[in-house]
Amino acid sequence: MESIYGFTLEMLEDYFVNIGEKKFKATQVYEWLYKKRITSWDEMTNVKKDTLNQMKKDFTLDSISIIAKNVGDDVVKYLFELADSSKVEAVLMKHDYGNSLCVSTEVGCNMGCTFCESGRMKKVRNLKTNEMVLQILQIEKDLKIRISHVVLMGIGEPFDNYDNVIPFISIINSGKGIDIGARHITISTCGIIPKIREFISDGRQVNLAISLHASNDALRSKLMPINKAYPLKDLIKILKEYIEVTGRRVTFEYVLLHEVNDSYENATELAKLLQGMNCYVNLIPYNETSHIEYKKSSQERILAFYDTLKKNKINVTIRREFGAKLMAACGQLRSSYEEGC
Repeated sequence: MESIYGFTLEMLEDYFVNIGEKKFKATQVYEWLYKKRITSWDEMTNVKKDTLNQMKKDFTLDSISIIAKNVGDDVVKYLFELADSSKVEAVLMKHDYGNSLCVSTEVGCNMGCTFCESGRMKKVRNLKTNEMVLQILQIEKDLKIRISHVVLMGIGEPFDNYDNVIPFISIINSGKGIDIGARHITISTCGIIPKIREFISDGRQVNLAISLHASNDALRSKLMPINKAYPLKDLIKILKEYIEVTGRRVTFEYVLLHEVNDSYENATELAKLLQGMNCYVNLIPYNETSHIEYKKSSQERILAFYDTLKKNKINVTIRREFGAKLMAACGQLRSSYEEGC
């Protein structure tokens, strides 16, 4: 049986037509799942018994388990256990504009970025669509809040799991589903160019963020092996195409590593690389971990990097730090739990 939380509204409409029902039944079921948040089939009081019995044979009303929860100032980090005992994380961040959830898309990650904790523990499998949806449902239930923003920036590379990520976006964006606005959903990729091209063709209005973290190919290839397959010249070219076709702005994520990628020269080179693009740079203070030797840039170097970009007319922000004391780096809570440290 398949999880009903993995079905988009359109998929569910097709299901009902195929079993001889009217497709509006899908909207009724979505109302129970995502508005009333039922946990039992029998709570669907306006769905006839024969239809419910058929759904019970074809679908599961599954859930995922919270096995660890770390709470800090304006941040809550969750560790979930899935049906096969795999473990993934999600991080809830409270902003003045709403509650933002960073979700995981894979169990582990094969991108091998040298500064990333989740990259230490290799990819086991893709997350299924329902396992991403359930991260949102479980946290909303646990904290009794509404999540207003979602970023696909947790464990895993979303474009390495494209076929499950796109239905996930459909479900959470649907007005009949979780109903999170497209402009409040951000998908982050390290730069898998064929999937960026597919994403352009798909025409979704969600935000695109690029994990950049370096201003030249030599440094980026050292930090991020993906750059050897898709170098900066080709990445920037496809992103300019994305901007032209969609009219959307691109976000560049840039983790600042002490005396690695945070010099004046790096900032000047980055400004030159991005000159004229409809973009902005999100500077991210590094969350240090016990397993990786990189250190967080000093406040002085962070501000100098910021100032250099501003002087070169690059839109730039410094991301507010969340949860440095509660293992907030992607994959850190999972690796601590599994390695017993």
